[in-house]
Amino acid sequence: MGSHVAELFTETDKLCAQLLINAEVVTDCQRVDKEINTEIFTRIENIILGTVTSLSEDKAPVLTLPNRSSWVNISFDSAIGLQMSSESSVTTIRSDCPSSVTKFAQILKMLSVIYRLVQSNSYATKRDIYYNNTQLFGSQKTVDNIVDDISCMLKVPRRSLHVLATSKGLISGDLCYMEEDGTRIDCHSSSAAVAVSSNIGGIRDIVSSAKFVLIVEKDATFQRLLDDDFCTKLSPCIIITGKGVPDVNSRLMVRKLWDTLHIPIFALVDADPHGIEIMCIYKYGSVAMSFEAHSLTVPSLMWLGLLPSDLQRLRVPEDALIPLTKRDESKLNSLLQRPYLTNQPEWQKEMELMKQSKVKAEIQSLAAIAPDFLTSIYLPNKLRYGGWV
Repeated sequence: MGSHVAELFTETDKLCAQLLINAEVVTDCQRVDKEINTEIFTRIENIILGTVTSLSEDKAPVLTLPNRSSWVNISFDSAIGLQMSSESSVTTIRSDCPSSVTKFAQILKMLSVIYRLVQSNSYATKRDIYYNNTQLFGSQKTVDNIVDDISCMLKVPRRSLHVLATSKGLISGDLCYMEEDGTRIDCHSSSAAVAVSSNIGGIRDIVSSAKFVLIVEKDATFQRLLDDDFCTKLSPCIIITGKGVPDVNSRLMVRKLWDTLHIPIFALVDADPHGIEIMCIYKYGSVAMSFEAHSLTVPSLMWLGLLPSDLQRLRVPEDALIPLTKRDESKLNSLLQRPYLTNQPEWQKEMELMKQSKVKAEIQSLAAIAPDFLTSIYLPNKLRYGGWV
């Protein structure tokens, strides 16, 4: 059994060794919480002082926010991913304009909440904040956006604001760690996954013998891997899913595992434009969260599957393939124009193949070859022979 496992991971071990050689020695330049808290206090106080000064001068107070929705403000660094340019354009939130006065009030209220949370060293969920003032915020999504805007405006990581988000991601495999409150989390169970922590920054004492991390796009595929005891059969490894487009906590967790373990990170997504975009979010980040790219992206991530070339190589039955829609084609063309694709000729080749074949496929399409093809043949062979790009 030992020699079989050793043989199975030959190419994965080679990749792991290569990643360790290439990994830069990153000095721990993280500032202590006290210093960050002082910055938060100072910046919030300056915003409030500016507002009060404007009022005392009979002027309408104005807030300026970096524009988080435009590609114009984004630069690409292959070692970091998509990051906000220092010369980014700004959006003006005026207190005397009917279209922005509500947002102005929402931001001031949130700044007040954050100030008190940091001052008392306590935490609140975004859900708590919303339900404490539903009339002002109107929706949970508004709270989410305001918190991100403030994080960007104050130039501090979102987790330093003491506002937590409920995680939607799941994780399982060869992993144990300690939560900030002292709770020991064991992810070894093959029957049930663990919810990704809501406070990734508080995780410590990570213990794992995993040889790789596998990001799984969809919950259904993740559950299939659990049911088939994938982590036991191919032990040791860690599997994680953000259940589609990942939330920030799922992305932070993947980055935390990379920073701590420095093992290969693979992605298993549908062979369609949507799956590729989700993989790119883990690897390169997103425009909206580009201001926090340093703690969210994993540029070393590799595309394990499902590759468009796999569909031809494995002769996946035609009735398991789905024609690309106009929307798919538009998304694919958009992806091919992203700045990071110039660094990924193999990814470009796979995407061009999808464009030419005009078909896409879900991971579940492999079941058309054999019910257990994914876990018994496809993934083991991919990991054994280095079938990633």
